[in-house]
Amino acid sequence: MSIERPSPRPKCRSLMGVRITGCGKYVPEAIVSNDHLHARLGFDSDWIVKRTGILERRHALPHQATSDLCVEAAHDCFAKSGYTAKDCDLLVLGTFTPDMSFPSTACLVQDRLGLVGPAIEVEAACAGFMYALITAAAYVKAGLSDRALAIGGDTNSRVLNPDDIKTYPLFGDGAGAVIVERGRPDQGILAYSMGSDGAGGPLLQREVCGTRTPPTPELLAAGKHYMYMDGRAVFRWAVDILCDTIQDVLTAAELSTNDVHLYIPHQANIRIINASIDVLKIPRGKVYNNLDKYGNTSGGSIPIALDEALADGRLQEGQLVLMSGFGAGLVWGTAVIRW
Repeated sequence: MSIERPSPRPKCRSLMGVRITGCGKYVPEAIVSNDHLHARLGFDSDWIVKRTGILERRHALPHQATSDLCVEAAHDCFAKSGYTAKDCDLLVLGTFTPDMSFPSTACLVQDRLGLVGPAIEVEAACAGFMYALITAAAYVKAGLSDRALAIGGDTNSRVLNPDDIKTYPLFGDGAGAVIVERGRPDQGILAYSMGSDGAGGPLLQREVCGTRTPPTPELLAAGKHYMYMDGRAVFRWAVDILCDTIQDVLTAAELSTNDVHLYIPHQANIRIINASIDVLKIPRGKVYNNLDKYGNTSGGSIPIALDEALADGRLQEGQLVLMSGFGAGLVWGTAVIRW
């Protein structure tokens, strides 16, 4: 399947007067290298690098689930910011690999952290963190939250088919967290584009294990409970939506590509990232990548990269950062933020 028509995009909006005051991450200890995949499954290591830019990824240990990754990311965020869960009154968590159907992973994380306040879960696949961040920022802007914790995290290794050579090497597990609170009038999200195009849903889906198609022994034996992706069609769409929404938010904020100090795209595939930034003539030195170490961690992708960019001194107060997530749904969330 492919999407022949251009995806309609809602107009860009802004959320000023908010700021990110803390960031943290967690990736599992188990490193799965390309050589390991070659030895265990016969995958071509060189093919993986050339097609994706990925050298290794992390997989959750047998006792770990998505909530465990998210809790660890939150603790790292608290340790770096000086805040605690008691300082936060809202949790927004983006994931598409929950521990279970219910209770929500957000509630599991809220309980373990001891956070007093609502726990909201959003499912927007690889755009999950951007949805969580914008939702948290909206609550803070509206005065409905004083300080919100936004988390993105996924345990992709549990929903991938290990026999799928085109998909299995792409993904890893991890989580990232940020704290959002009130900021100066000139701080915040200058412009964001958040939208969806459900017509592309069949391009990237996990069809079985929901209420539409409950699992049966036959379906499980056929591997229908694993993720399916039409790689070529998703690649084309991802390049287009990344290019289009970057330009959309910059135009809405009356900025040029040169005005942005740092770009943090969703770490899906280095070819998607490079194809998009080359079209927009964005210098590759302005684009943060850690894809080689972690692969595609879906909801964890952007906050993990943000945390590492901050640790590397790549972003200072007053500078502009542009973050963009995109994935199954099809969904996207792109925002330009004054730090």
